[in-house]
Amino acid sequence: MTSEKAPRNKTLELTPKETNAYARRALKLNFKASLDYVLNKTILQDVFKALDCLPDACADLIIADPPYNLTKNFGNSVFKERDFSEYKKWLNRWLKKLPRLMKENASLYICADWKTSISIPEVAGKYFILRNRISWEREKGRGARDNWKNCLEDIWFFTKSKKYTFNLDSVKMLRPVVAPYRDDSGAPKDWRREGEKCCRLTHPSNIWTDISIPFWSMPENTPHPTQKPEKLMAKLILASSNPGDVVLDPFLGSGTTSVVAKKLGRCYIGIEREKEYVALAEKRLELAEKKREIQGYENGVFKTRNYD
Repeated sequence: MTSEKAPRNKTLELTPKETNAYARRALKLNFKASLDYVLNKTILQDVFKALDCLPDACADLIIADPPYNLTKNFGNSVFKERDFSEYKKWLNRWLKKLPRLMKENASLYICADWKTSISIPEVAGKYFILRNRISWEREKGRGARDNWKNCLEDIWFFTKSKKYTFNLDSVKMLRPVVAPYRDDSGAPKDWRREGEKCCRLTHPSNIWTDISIPFWSMPENTPHPTQKPEKLMAKLILASSNPGDVVLDPFLGSGTTSVVAKKLGRCYIGIEREKEYVALAEKRLELAEKKREIQGYENGVFKTRNYD
């Protein structure tokens, strides 16, 4: 049974009975599946087996958040830190399977921490065209006594070919304007009013400081140790896919990518090996049928942190 929580604690937790029930909704593949069979499904399976069973050219966008090269518990399994050369071999084992699954105009995003980040372009660059590196502020934790606090993570942006989707207007940032200039006629110059604020839609950069990590008072929070924020995934999905496209996540965790894809009118395929996290993903997908909100994204616009 789950323990009693504080009134403001909105972390999603499941009982063992609920975990079993939700996990039964997931697929396990032992054959080359059709797109209809895996579309909008969670696959409870090891990534290496599951990727081999997916159909050719099934994904418009892949978002991968693999275990970083750290020793960390994920449910009932442990990912152990390994020699750097061995970690690159592990990356290559699943990255080399992705080109077959991607449409020609598909994009790929790969998440990494500061230490393992340098291995991503070396390995993925063998198969894809490197477009950019996004660095985002992960402001959480108290830090170390003998080193700088780690508040930065990377997301590497690749494409399969020179033709790819990038929806600039879908990911512009609404920022307050300190000096709201007007043109000669007195009309606002590249800004607008939002309530009492003067604001401007600005082009997104590859440095993101507006992301809030899920914590216990946020409904999207789960017990997963490395859960990514819904707002983070929303930016990637809106930029690099269109409504109805298929978003694949080979390391789904507690389901954020699939949940956000569903909220934004995309299709999804998620792969996760841990039963507990698959159950959480399925529960979140169920909740997303009625609750479409994404914190920090309102009326088609991303807002800066603490905008209100």
